[in-house]
Amino acid sequence: MEWHTTDAQSLSIIDREIGEHGFSPSEYEIVRRVIYATADFEYKSLIRFSDQALQSGAAALAARSTIVVDVPMVQVGITPLIQNTFVNPVYCSMEALTRPQRDKTRVAWGMETLARRYPEAIFVVGQAQTALTSLVELIEAEEVKPALVVGTPAGFVGVDVAVDRLKDSLVPHIRIEGRKGSAVVAAAIVNGLVDLAWQAYGKESSS
Repeated sequence: MEWHTTDAQSLSIIDREIGEHGFSPSEYEIVRRVIYATADFEYKSLIRFSDQALQSGAAALAARSTIVVDVPMVQVGITPLIQNTFVNPVYCSMEALTRPQRDKTRVAWGMETLARRYPEAIFVVGQAQTALTSLVELIEAEEVKPALVVGTPAGFVGVDVAVDRLKDSLVPHIRIEGRKGSAVVAAAIVNGLVDLAWQAYGKESSS
């Protein structure tokens, strides 16, 4: 993304207030993007990265892997940068054509449908806990093998269970611990990762 003077000033404030940390440079770039998007410094202690999460995600972006998101707000938040870089296809589970299901929400059924269609995609669940649960069930059943899962849904019922199951899975992932999270957080994580990946792979991808 293009940074302006006010952006740089805001990021310098974030750097000052965060102080020392244990993140790698790439992880820290993601963390500061989330704090910049939310003005919430608590995310410093809530964001978790699995082993190889950023490497796997960046490589999948460079390979033009499909991105599956749960809600339109995430799609809108990441599509402009995607279109200016790797041009990955982005599909939204809320808009997936599915047959009616009584025991699942529309977004969960859409996530399951798209996951079966694109089993090695990058999955971004920013809002719908039910979508994350459906995705984790497919991962546990070894029906899908995502390149990366970004799981940041907020909520009070079932979110911690779904996130714990994601944590225990062997797939590369970035998650938020606890009740906090939102589509804004998910979009900030993905856009930060896209910028990092473009720095690493962009020249060869655009040539």
